[in-house]
Amino acid sequence: MNSTPSFQYYIGLMSGTSMDGIDAVLAKLSGTQWLGVCAHAFVAYPETLRQQLLSLQIPQQNELAQAAVLAQQLARLNAQAVSTVLSTAQTEARAVTALGCHGQTIRHVPEQHYSIQLMDWALLAELTGITTVGDFRSRDLAAGGQGAPLVPAFHQAVFADEKQCRVVLNLGGIANISVLQPHQPAFGFDTGPANMLMDAWVQQNWQQEFDFNGTLAAQGRTIQPLLQAMLSHAYFSQPYPKSTGRDLFSFDWLSQYLNGQENPADVLRTLLELTAHSAVNAIINAAPNAGSVYACGGGAQNLLLMQTLAQQLDLHRISLYSTDTLQLPAQLVEASAFAWLAACWYQRQPVATHHATGAHDARIPGCGYWV
Repeated sequence: MNSTPSFQYYIGLMSGTSMDGIDAVLAKLSGTQWLGVCAHAFVAYPETLRQQLLSLQIPQQNELAQAAVLAQQLARLNAQAVSTVLSTAQTEARAVTALGCHGQTIRHVPEQHYSIQLMDWALLAELTGITTVGDFRSRDLAAGGQGAPLVPAFHQAVFADEKQCRVVLNLGGIANISVLQPHQPAFGFDTGPANMLMDAWVQQNWQQEFDFNGTLAAQGRTIQPLLQAMLSHAYFSQPYPKSTGRDLFSFDWLSQYLNGQENPADVLRTLLELTAHSAVNAIINAAPNAGSVYACGGGAQNLLLMQTLAQQLDLHRISLYSTDTLQLPAQLVEASAFAWLAACWYQRQPVATHHATGAHDARIPGCGYWV
């Protein structure tokens, strides 16, 4: 008679560069072995909070006090996400071993060796009654890395194939790839903007949060000189390891390429092509033997973006799928990664993020607040 394998519950909490809200997952692990997601929840950011967080991208008066207050607000929203996902799973907080919370990135400047994720992790531990792990980037930065991306090691643990090179393409606010070569450590890097610039353009021109299924972009035509000008930026040809964010690919960055006479739908279509071209170029350069690409993140829900990526990858005989086909829904991958990272911290297991970030060696990422 087979005995039921032991497992532990962990919670992962993630809010990415898009700053739209918090994804929460309740996951099962055995040690650090991934067993799957039991439940998930999403808590949207109030628009006032989102605008306040965006304002911290720019140095301003009294920003330290504002950041401290916003960190407390974020802790309360994350606690709400924890409560919601536990209620969905009909599970009590005391059954959860630990939670991993990334926090909200407001500055990411790896060339100056810092990355700031806003969150009051101590308050989150008090509100949830669950051992809380956060501040995942600092140890990697201290060890000479860029602090990002942190997820390739998780992608390898969950998605790697013994016979074929796979690439995981995360389409969040920023796009990043994880290259999963058989029997080799995973590595990856940020390829450039994904949804971030498209969302900002849609919000300014159509007063919508995002372009559902790429419907608005489908009404436009690619402005080739604009696309080529943006692709000529030095970041795209910079060798990896590398990472980026709003500090570089801001709305001001886009504005410098525009004369104000462009059709808004044409600009949006061009931004979509920028996401696709920069991602595909990065995949071909870093993993020319890739057989399959698996997309995750919010951009995987954009039908036109996925069609565009599929067409460009097909030219290189590479197939495109969603991570849904690997039994992990695209929208839940990043939150799941922080549940796994919390398990690694709890089990004192070093994580080989250094192959992606450029740190000196594997470290145990995160700092914890025990309860």
